[in-house]
Amino acid sequence: MPSFELITDLIPTGDQPQAIEKLVEGLGAGCRRQTLQGATGTGKTFVIAQVIGRTQRPALVLAHNKTLAAQLFAEFKEFFPKNAVEYFVSYYDYYYPEAYVPERDLYIEKDVKINEEIDRLRLAAISGVFSRRDVIIVASVSCIYGLGSPEEYGQVVLRLRKGQEISRSRIRRHLVQIHYSRNDYDLSRGTFRVKGDTLDVQPAYRDQAYRINFWGDEIERITEIDPLTGEVQGDPDEIDIFPAKLFYTSEEKMKQALLDIEAELEARLSELRKKEKLLEAQRLEQRTRYDLEMLREIGFTSGIENYSRHLEQRAPGSQPWTLLDYFPEDFLLFIDESHMTLPQVRGMAPGDRSRKQTLVDFGFRLPSALDNRPLTFGEFEAAMGQTVFTSATPGPYEIERSRQVVDQVIRPTGLVDPEIVIRPTEGQIDDLMERIRERAGRRERVLVTTLTKRMAESLSEFFLQMGVRAHYIHSDVKTLERVEILRDLRLGAFDVIVGVNLLREGLDLPEVSLVAILDADKEGLLRSDTALIQTVGRAARHVRGQAILYADTITGSMKRAIDETNRRREKQSAYNREKGIVPASIVKEVKDITDRLRADAGDRAEVAIEGLIVEETGQKGIVRFLQARPEDAEALTEAQIRAFDDDARRYAGLPSGGPPGYDSVKWQYRMMEKGAYYKIVLGECIIGGIIVFVQGSGTCNLGRIYIDPDCQNQGIGTQAVRFIEKAYPRARRWTLDTPAWAVRNHHFYEKCGYVKIGEAPNGGCLYEKQMVAAGADPARLIQELEKQMKKAASQLQFEKAALIRDRIIELKKEKKASDEGEPEWRQDAAG
Repeated sequence: MPSFELITDLIPTGDQPQAIEKLVEGLGAGCRRQTLQGATGTGKTFVIAQVIGRTQRPALVLAHNKTLAAQLFAEFKEFFPKNAVEYFVSYYDYYYPEAYVPERDLYIEKDVKINEEIDRLRLAAISGVFSRRDVIIVASVSCIYGLGSPEEYGQVVLRLRKGQEISRSRIRRHLVQIHYSRNDYDLSRGTFRVKGDTLDVQPAYRDQAYRINFWGDEIERITEIDPLTGEVQGDPDEIDIFPAKLFYTSEEKMKQALLDIEAELEARLSELRKKEKLLEAQRLEQRTRYDLEMLREIGFTSGIENYSRHLEQRAPGSQPWTLLDYFPEDFLLFIDESHMTLPQVRGMAPGDRSRKQTLVDFGFRLPSALDNRPLTFGEFEAAMGQTVFTSATPGPYEIERSRQVVDQVIRPTGLVDPEIVIRPTEGQIDDLMERIRERAGRRERVLVTTLTKRMAESLSEFFLQMGVRAHYIHSDVKTLERVEILRDLRLGAFDVIVGVNLLREGLDLPEVSLVAILDADKEGLLRSDTALIQTVGRAARHVRGQAILYADTITGSMKRAIDETNRRREKQSAYNREKGIVPASIVKEVKDITDRLRADAGDRAEVAIEGLIVEETGQKGIVRFLQARPEDAEALTEAQIRAFDDDARRYAGLPSGGPPGYDSVKWQYRMMEKGAYYKIVLGECIIGGIIVFVQGSGTCNLGRIYIDPDCQNQGIGTQAVRFIEKAYPRARRWTLDTPAWAVRNHHFYEKCGYVKIGEAPNGGCLYEKQMVAAGADPARLIQELEKQMKKAASQLQFEKAALIRDRIIELKKEKKASDEGEPEWRQDAAG
């Protein structure tokens, strides 16, 4: 059985050595509860990794939101690359639970959207903890919700080894039994196929498949293959294939469950009729009998989780199986940001029961539906095992129950807590804009927190209109998209992120030098002393870290937060003077869960070119990608890069050498050395010629965008273009250039009828094509477009026809404005 192997160049310094020793000693002495009270940026995650490596015990790391869980996952994966580090969060991109509102007689049906990638990661987590001890699972509080029985799950694992005597028909029956489906044409996750003496199966939790070769009824060979190319990637002697779903019910249990559900239904109907609740009885009978019929015929029904107690043969009111039950008894539990995570765990069960009790009372569900629930807090406490709470601001619960509280305030880098500045709310946005521009000039990042989601979105839009690269983030943003936004902030695609509550605990953003808290004197949950300390801490990883609290009065929460921050600053400064430490900003490689998702797809390239992907998008264009990994950049020859460029230009119909001002191979080679990705975005134009040629730099800033003066772009669809369209909504055709290239290409823009409309976000210039250029005949252009529209409609290309129609309407408006003496875009600017 493999052991944990911590791989890192980091050496414990500051408060870390004593924290590691105390925690390990506490675990060895049998301490059930310990608290690691660590200031932001002191390396609590590194300390936890050291504790796991020293104790060699499986671990569950619990976080209070998906974004923080993804960050922790990436960090532990980096510390333990040879071990099983998995990610377990709710797999819903969108979830609206079943509910009933009696006051309005309104029934709301359950509406969900499952993220397939997160579902795969959940299955991988379960298979990992079931098959090995060197496993770390980073989970959100969704891990306290019911899963299938671990005993049932373990009994149906399909174990195969080379030389084993087993018939193919038996394997096929077993795979179907554990929710795999046969597909002889398209092998994908959760399917298998049979061809002669060969059986291919792709586990639901892996991107690779297994090929099993038979000689009669004997397994002759097992290989791990790429399901797309068939390339052999491994030759294991034995494999375990886990169920494709976390819920498994045997045929015997299903038959018994149907009888039990029928019996409960009859008893409940009798009870409702005695109380003269005839409507509720009729409703319950109709819904439940339909579900029973579905279960008998196909073994599944919508809302099957409401019958989980019967399907699992549990006693009424009994504790459901959860992820914690899949761990061995000696597992370690680390509750990250415990001051936030524990209240979430405490509130899950009461809220869930309140909603379901209403459904039961009004005849929408049987009483047994109440047993499909998360753990109560008491049940969670009983299942915790040896636990370490980690937080910069632990709550009373953690302090009272911990045998020891380990203080970790000194940072290895010598950084002190951010300086806190209080400014008045009057003119706060103008003041904030000035501070943002200062930081952006130094290539530093800014976080801004508001009180509402709507304000976060509005403020982000305002920043964009003012030429500031900004984005918002809140709970409505999809899980993986949040991770990508924060990653892009670090890479430099944005200078500012505006949020509400997600920019608090745990986010590791070393580039952030300023945190601005709007309406800091609005006393409440989002402006409590704990919230303020945590938010201020986001700037603690930068040597020029500062927090600005916009407030007209100093509340009690503000005073406590400022006092605690100043206490830490004094202690940290004294330590630096004593040791002669000069503070330095943290420098950290940008990694996140999206790297894991890309890595899981497999690196099939021998050099840096991972692949050329062509995506058909109808009339909206064709997208091509060339991605290079930093460590392989030197393997790329100029000939390889030039070959790709030549192919791309031919595909786009570009003239030899690319658009005017197009740089050569050297620029792209430098970009690839930075680990950048290089995109060419092509679209179908209305009137012949080139549409767009896009280049992006290593920090995701736009390099150069070219649009043919005689063409109209038809929806490029890249993040970069969406950003420019939001920042400069007046622009119809524009070009963005770096400072040097703006000077070099100035004559080209003037010749083509472009005018400079402002400074570009990358420090260069932004040009806009005048909608009716000098010498052009708008009437002829409209006439030509009308022909194109009719042609598209006659060929049943209605989407293209609609786009052309919209362009005609725009041109007519522009022509009218021009005839009245002022171009429309100038009128907009004046307004």
